[in-house]
Amino acid sequence: MLSKLDPQVALQLSNSGPRPKAAYLHVPFCYHRCGYCNFTLLAGRDDLHERFVDAIGTELSWLGTPQPVETIFLGGGTPSILSPKLMERLLDSIGTWLPIQGAREWTIEANPRDITSSNLKLWSSFGINRISIGGQSFQARKLRVLERDHSPEELSRSIELAVSCMPQVSLDLIFAAPGETLDEWQADLKRCGSLGIGHVSTYGLTFEKGARFYGQLQRHQITKVDEQIELDMYNMAIDTLCALGIEHYEISNFAIEGQACLHNQSYWNSDRWWGFGPSAASYLGSTRSVNHRGTLQYLRRIQENLSPIDEQDELTADQQDRERFVFGMRQRKGVAWDQFKADFCENTFQAIQKCLDKHIAQGWIEHAEDRVRLTRAGLVLSDGLWHEYLTCD
Repeated sequence: MLSKLDPQVALQLSNSGPRPKAAYLHVPFCYHRCGYCNFTLLAGRDDLHERFVDAIGTELSWLGTPQPVETIFLGGGTPSILSPKLMERLLDSIGTWLPIQGAREWTIEANPRDITSSNLKLWSSFGINRISIGGQSFQARKLRVLERDHSPEELSRSIELAVSCMPQVSLDLIFAAPGETLDEWQADLKRCGSLGIGHVSTYGLTFEKGARFYGQLQRHQITKVDEQIELDMYNMAIDTLCALGIEHYEISNFAIEGQACLHNQSYWNSDRWWGFGPSAASYLGSTRSVNHRGTLQYLRRIQENLSPIDEQDELTADQQDRERFVFGMRQRKGVAWDQFKADFCENTFQAIQKCLDKHIAQGWIEHAEDRVRLTRAGLVLSDGLWHEYLTCD
């Protein structure tokens, strides 16, 4: 582990392989921690906001020289929670050290309550051109179950305002909430078509350790939706959104033509990226590193002029190839198999080919011209397949 983040070390890593195309910055604050959330965040700690903006500005300055990128994703947490004054300072630091060029996609995640004309104007003035709204549902009962702090009407109004001011608008939706019916889920999906949303991300509710819902599930205080209903909901999302012209381009993501998330495609294409803030990961050269997940520990390290990096791994060529294949297969177009064969070392290719042959025979993966991709049947169990590709001999 580095005792101090030497800018020359970071630049050496970034220059030792493909140029980083993307940057992710994590803002670890929310108004309230929802019961399903185990992300790195603090709720109700407005007193730390200014200290955080100072710290991430310092971390960015350790780059030494500005590093141009094509996409920036300001995630969290809830980045939109910052006051206009602090947001302006944060965006100014980002623009200075991470000038955007090329594809020029800059996303901010936002809570519906923060989507106001003045905020949209401020964000746009710094170059933000894509907003990702954490809406989760248009159903009042479901929003209460998920512990969201907005009403269906507030969500609709925030989307309408965002669509009128921002070139690209994305909406997050959760399905399989306790007690949710297929009719409720279909109503959520159809609402997307009537509001002019260009991008939708759908996620089945998970019960992760560290989240309050996990403990409630163990104590039988809440109940999971039946697995078959959850599967039906996933398939309903594909059928309904595609019928609305919002095409399925990744396991959990849908977009109208020209509005697929370029930043996330950097991950799926195994491009390199910078990460700043607590829990943020970087992938530079063949090195993957993760900043400390504790916000207070991250702040202390920066203030003491120490590296925030908590974990750092050097990936072998074999590991990089396998990850490139697995992440590429998340996309509905799959991967260009002939190109992968040419790029892989022989042992890696043979191991992956063995897994592919088995999964093709089982009907979970298919050849489509010069590509291999998940079938409709393979989509629903894909998370259970990837471990084989990462570990097989």
